[in-house]
Amino acid sequence: MPTDCISYQTSGYFSKLIQDYLDQKSELKPLYNHFPTLENFEKQIAEKEANFDNANRIPLVETLKKQYQHIEISDATKQNIELLALQNTFTLTTGHQLNLFSGPLYFLYKIISTINLTKELKLKYPSQNFVPVYWMATEDHDFEEINYFNFKGKKFRWNAESTGPVGRLSTQGLEEFFEIYSKELGSNSNANTLKKLFEESYLKHSNLADATRFLANSLFAHYGLVILDADDADLKRAFIPFAKDELENQTSFKAVQESIKSLQEYNVQVNPREINLFYIEDKLRERIIFENDKYYVNNTKISFSKDEILQLLESNPEKFSPNVIMRPLYQEIILPNLCYIGGGGEIAYWLELKAFFDAVNITFPILLVRNSVLLATEKQAKKADQLNLNWKDLFSRPDNLINTITHKLSPFPIDLTAQKEALEKQFSYLFELAEQTDKSFSGAVKAQEVKQKKGLENLEKRLLKAQKRKLQDQLQRVTDLQCELFPNKSLQERQANFSEFYLENGEQLIPLLIQKLKPLEDNFNIITI
Repeated sequence: MPTDCISYQTSGYFSKLIQDYLDQKSELKPLYNHFPTLENFEKQIAEKEANFDNANRIPLVETLKKQYQHIEISDATKQNIELLALQNTFTLTTGHQLNLFSGPLYFLYKIISTINLTKELKLKYPSQNFVPVYWMATEDHDFEEINYFNFKGKKFRWNAESTGPVGRLSTQGLEEFFEIYSKELGSNSNANTLKKLFEESYLKHSNLADATRFLANSLFAHYGLVILDADDADLKRAFIPFAKDELENQTSFKAVQESIKSLQEYNVQVNPREINLFYIEDKLRERIIFENDKYYVNNTKISFSKDEILQLLESNPEKFSPNVIMRPLYQEIILPNLCYIGGGGEIAYWLELKAFFDAVNITFPILLVRNSVLLATEKQAKKADQLNLNWKDLFSRPDNLINTITHKLSPFPIDLTAQKEALEKQFSYLFELAEQTDKSFSGAVKAQEVKQKKGLENLEKRLLKAQKRKLQDQLQRVTDLQCELFPNKSLQERQANFSEFYLENGEQLIPLLIQKLKPLEDNFNIITI
């Protein structure tokens, strides 16, 4: 089977910003605290220890116990929750939307990266405790982003309406969805396990937050994962001073705008609002806007004077929800966190935030790009061998791949470089002659050179096209294999749901991933299952 290694930088699926971050380009260093190496965590631990308000550990532990009270909890998770009360305990955090049945595969990879990093840190720093945390994005309100998943090339969508924070959304109506999906699964033992998991997660819990917690706990409790829903009044009390500063001074807007200036050569992920807070109720999550000395809730008739909104913040902090700019700050206030593990898009917007963290005197976490994985069956790996393909080939864009393989398979060179070089020499001689006569002859030589070069280029293209026709059957097998591994010309991890692979591999799937993934290595993992 192919054995070559694909780095994130050469995979073709990471932005220039993330490539430059991974290469530790000097111009980006002001935008982060410490680069993710085992040695740098020593500095991060010392900074977080000195800066974190340990009083916030008490509501954190109490809230977690409350959120887990109706769910069977593993000894490992129970111990990790208790450890969070101790000053030598730190978290490593990943976050994810409440995608139906976990959504795309990288849900697993985020959490496994986080779990595995806690193990590496415990070996390196045995006097500290490290707890993996999955931060559920319960306050998001873009339901259209999370109400579906793909299974074997088919999209399964939950047809419901949601206008408020998705974590509070009722799971009513998923019975019909479950019936349709369960028919696609079949009836082997792994299919029955998946059906039971879906049923117990979504049909036996009343809202999406509880359902997602049950699902993630079922998959990862054995590894001590702690799952947090931060849509909680007790947790948000620690956030009050920072929300107040946001309402009065718009500190985040000013700081992030400055950071964006240093990212002008890249595509900026998110742009800050003047106030980066939402007002939320069960069926409402709308931006807070300041105009004419009053605070308005967008698309409603709700408004407040300054005194009224500050009084509401003190009495009911749960009615204030941070947006994408403020949520990372909220996370780092309530968690003794050292590192955020996320995808390239997430790390990109975190890189906009360090100046804001500095302005409000909160330690900025280490930023780690999560593991990325391509799962290939033994049959697919064997097929790649038979077609003489390496993984670098398969990561190529489809057109480039077909051109590369056509060149490989052709019994004669399609490249007419030698002929082009010979032509260059001929015209070099003619240009020397032209210098000895008038300008009209030089013009004729130049015109003929352009014409003949273009003719060779056209012949080269026609030759390539002719070979593609001749090698059509072999090239089709190459295309078919790439389409299997990269559905919709995209990364498998962004398209497929974990159930597609669990169906074949069952309970072995997650332990295999836990064993194979190394969170501090910048390589795209190709795992044969």
